[in-house]
Amino acid sequence: MATLWDIFVLFTRVAMFSWGGGPASLALMQRETTAAGWVTSDEFADAVAVGNALPGPIAPQVSAFVGYKLAGIPGATAAALGTVFPTTVLMLIMVVFFYGIKDSPTVQAMLKAVRPAVVGLLLWTAYDMAYTVWGVKKLGWQSAISTGWDKALFALAAFAALTFTKVNPAIIVVVTAFLGFLLYR
Repeated sequence: MATLWDIFVLFTRVAMFSWGGGPASLALMQRETTAAGWVTSDEFADAVAVGNALPGPIAPQVSAFVGYKLAGIPGATAAALGTVFPTTVLMLIMVVFFYGIKDSPTVQAMLKAVRPAVVGLLLWTAYDMAYTVWGVKKLGWQSAISTGWDKALFALAAFAALTFTKVNPAIIVVVTAFLGFLLYR
């Protein structure tokens, strides 16, 4: 079983090797936590859904979910601290130096490559979550989409609302939670 130190170290590693903020770290976090056998892909998808339903940054919320599953409140605390504390200290140190080098051609060149790579990480996370949400592993893509058309409608409606309106994402989560309560209980 994972110790509190193991939990802290894994989430520190995820935080230190993720670029692009909380959502970008989810791909690595999912790989690490499922590879360790701490959560299944379904449980990770649940953690992301719950985390998105709450205000605040997603990475500490998802890590706290996993940590809680492993070791209760102390596990959630170790996971959230591993996600936030080391990178916050690093950021405080780097902010002092960054303003001196931010316009450097070397730094700008590195950022030009990292930004689209982060988009790729986010796309992979979305793909992997869709794979889990639709049950593709059990059903195959064709059957999963034909039997999960309602889930596809929720996904498309949320995407359209975020793309074409200024609706707060929290409103989308609350509305879909309410619809889920009405339709699936």
